[in-house]
Amino acid sequence: MENYDLNTITLGVISWATIFLLTRKFLQNYSFEFCNRLVSSIHAIVAVTLACLSVEDWRCPACPLASNPSPSQMRALGVSVSYLIYDLICCLFDKQFNLDNTIHHLVSIVGLGAGLLYHKSGSELVTALWITEMSSPFLHLRELLKDLGYRDTPLNLAADISFAVIFTCARMIGGPYLTYMTLRADNPLIVKVMAVGLQLVSGFWFYKIARMMKYKLAKATPKKPKKFN
Repeated sequence: MENYDLNTITLGVISWATIFLLTRKFLQNYSFEFCNRLVSSIHAIVAVTLACLSVEDWRCPACPLASNPSPSQMRALGVSVSYLIYDLICCLFDKQFNLDNTIHHLVSIVGLGAGLLYHKSGSELVTALWITEMSSPFLHLRELLKDLGYRDTPLNLAADISFAVIFTCARMIGGPYLTYMTLRADNPLIVKVMAVGLQLVSGFWFYKIARMMKYKLAKATPKKPKKFN
């Protein structure tokens, strides 16, 4: 990993932490998690934008396979690694420790960091970043709406459905295809292992999201009154 990459990550961690502290200062009436989710929403939008800008060929976003990352891909990876490090540290100060989220962060940091370290798999990793982050704004929106007083409203349900649909299409359709492409290409072993690990984590979250949506839709569907003879 070059000094430029380390500087990008270091500056990124400081920048995300600064944005969080400023958010906490100006939104003192809102919770720690609310402010952190605002920062996470900003990252998701920035990550998807940088990933899109770094794609070399939209006919095959993950191509060329096992290639050296371009400067724009290195920047996209560095920004997201810095955010993941910030968010992992930030979660340690939250009252609710989430093991699932911690594992997801560690897998992502190691996977993206491997691309920066080995200077390889740029296209695959940026595509993975795009796939994993495109549903994140809706994930955070559904939680932010609850804190703003819109729990169990049609607006919150719309955010839930949007998140579930985008997550399913991205991670359970695009994800397995990208994992297959990553495994068959000449990528470092650690990148292949992390690709499988991330897909397994996505499958676990898909199971939880499917259960959540089943409950949400059943709750939102009006029950028919019983007929008495």
